[in-house]
Amino acid sequence: MTGSKRIGVLGGTFDPIHVGHLDVAGAARRALDLDHVLLVPARVPPHKASAPLASGYHRFAMAALAAADRAELRVSDIELERSGPSYTSLTLDRLARAGLRPAQLFFIAGTDAFAEIPAWRGYPDILGRSHFVVVSRPGNAADRMPERLPTLAGRMRSPAGRAPDAGIDATRIWLVSARTRDVSSSDVRACVERGRAVDGLVPAAVAAHIARHHLYAGSCGERLA
Repeated sequence: MTGSKRIGVLGGTFDPIHVGHLDVAGAARRALDLDHVLLVPARVPPHKASAPLASGYHRFAMAALAAADRAELRVSDIELERSGPSYTSLTLDRLARAGLRPAQLFFIAGTDAFAEIPAWRGYPDILGRSHFVVVSRPGNAADRMPERLPTLAGRMRSPAGRAPDAGIDATRIWLVSARTRDVSSSDVRACVERGRAVDGLVPAAVAAHIARHHLYAGSCGERLA
């Protein structure tokens, strides 16, 4: 994974992965001309009040199914391999040991998630260890991030049709305005719990996996994505 490649990294609980996640990955890849995007299921989400309902095995499998017919997406188990909370800083450690330089890495987040970055472990140092790509989510436009995080406004840039050169050492926060579908994992779980179809909320192969393994048939509506 070395050389001049630009690698996107989209972490998440993926409980389950849904079309909103795929929209965010696709928008970031196109805006920053990324070679591919790694989908990284978290073992233990550090900022969630409760554990995922589906096992790491099932969440990895669903991410793999979602990526199966998309050459630009790959799935990584680097957070599932280790015990303890899945901190972004530790994931960046692993990627650095794999030979990737900060200028090659593009950590992707929706606006809602990135707004909480001051609470992330290793902040603010992690901002120098990867580019960050912030993609609009419904009701949370990317171009409003300078207002929400004024202390970081000086690091924020718009791709404006040009991808950053992977040879440049300085990392930036890239704001990507894009339409992404208004779906959450909690929406999907609630539909399953109520016996409703999840067509259009998750890829068909993911819906089939959920049905085949009877995932989210319990009190899933109580937990958030």
